[in-house]
Amino acid sequence: MAESWLGPSPSLFLLPQFPSTRSLPMSTLPSPKPHHCRSSSSSAAAAPPSLLVFSGGTAFNGVVQDLMNLTTRVAHVLPVSDDGGSTAEIVRVLGGPAVGDIRSRCLRLADKSTSEAVAVRQLLGHRLPLDASQAKSEWYEIVEGEHSLWTGVSKPYRETIRAFLVYFQNQILRRADESFCFSNGSIGNFFFAGARVFFQSLDAAIFLFSRVSDIPSESLVLPVISTNDRLTLGCELSDGTIIRGQNEISHPTKGYTALVNKGSSSAPALSSRIKRVFYMSSEGQNLLHEVFPAPNPTVMDQLRNVDCIVYAMGSLFSSVCPSLVLIGIGEIISSRSCPKVLLLNGTHDRETSGFSASCFVIAITDALNRTYGGPHNCLKNLPNHYINTLLVPKDGEVPVNVQCLADQGIFEVIVVDSVNDPKVGVVFDPKSLIQALDDLIGRHMPTRVKVV
Repeated sequence: MAESWLGPSPSLFLLPQFPSTRSLPMSTLPSPKPHHCRSSSSSAAAAPPSLLVFSGGTAFNGVVQDLMNLTTRVAHVLPVSDDGGSTAEIVRVLGGPAVGDIRSRCLRLADKSTSEAVAVRQLLGHRLPLDASQAKSEWYEIVEGEHSLWTGVSKPYRETIRAFLVYFQNQILRRADESFCFSNGSIGNFFFAGARVFFQSLDAAIFLFSRVSDIPSESLVLPVISTNDRLTLGCELSDGTIIRGQNEISHPTKGYTALVNKGSSSAPALSSRIKRVFYMSSEGQNLLHEVFPAPNPTVMDQLRNVDCIVYAMGSLFSSVCPSLVLIGIGEIISSRSCPKVLLLNGTHDRETSGFSASCFVIAITDALNRTYGGPHNCLKNLPNHYINTLLVPKDGEVPVNVQCLADQGIFEVIVVDSVNDPKVGVVFDPKSLIQALDDLIGRHMPTRVKVV
């Protein structure tokens, strides 16, 4: 293992250097290939639709590939507060924002058209064994370039990826007072963390990951907050209880090395319903305190221009609402006249036990209005300013009262075919869901290219 290092170059596009690997300019990486929607005519009369999706890093992943058949012009907006699994260990030792959800979506969008693309995807998607000693041993094989996972990865990609893995290892070794646990560690998370620390920029790390994994240039993976600081998600229950940490809210575990089960929750029920979610930080102070970070400007720009806004299925309060409570998000969404679509969950979870469809609508409205935040930043918009369509999985367990939704000003409720996932229960059939979105957007964009 190399132990002597040259410090990060002042140039954003030079990679970290170490004795066994030369510096590789970003210009040597292949440019991302534009991916285009298939058209029924040889000359496209209009561009494919553009979407912005608020989601977490798990539930919506199952439809990402099918969505790419409709359009690759999608802005995936994700939270930076995931503190479960190997993400928690990285944040504990290195600090900074959580990258697990972002890495997960990047991998789903990664190119699979060549054998090398598949090899890169397998490497960055690999997880180390649960046993801590076995995990550490395998990690050293990978970081030293001797693991079979490097088979099929060409020298430019190998040197680029390995440079940041070694840089990540170097950062861990420099923190002698912390003992990093590699158990169940994600190689993609380690690569991401190395790039983020090196560039001191989450956006630059996403750019690098997107180039390495050849994500379509028009597909954007956006952290809802562009920050290099650690942020903790908190929630306040109706009974006044405060819960700290995204994982503790949705999938509590015993210690940071425990596996996070994101399937059907067996966690104990919350003592009362969630009232609001908010951000906390210890930056500048010794104790966690509530903070009000600004949203990523690129997210705001996308919100102003996309053809459709989607609130994805998944953990409502710990995955979707963290992106909605930021000042400015509600203002822009309420001003748009495009389709604003809620993809209703097929099952209840710890966060939404006993919820009806109308309860989901109220929760999203309260988050965007910042109803329970500071009195000077609250909005008073009605639910239909934020949601005008519900897509509902057939045979889902969340009750849908059409009259209650109509009272909220929502009159378009579309039932979509579903499938039964053995881990989580009823979920949308991916192809049926994308077809429903296609039909919905088509009614608002009658001249656009249709998927065939």
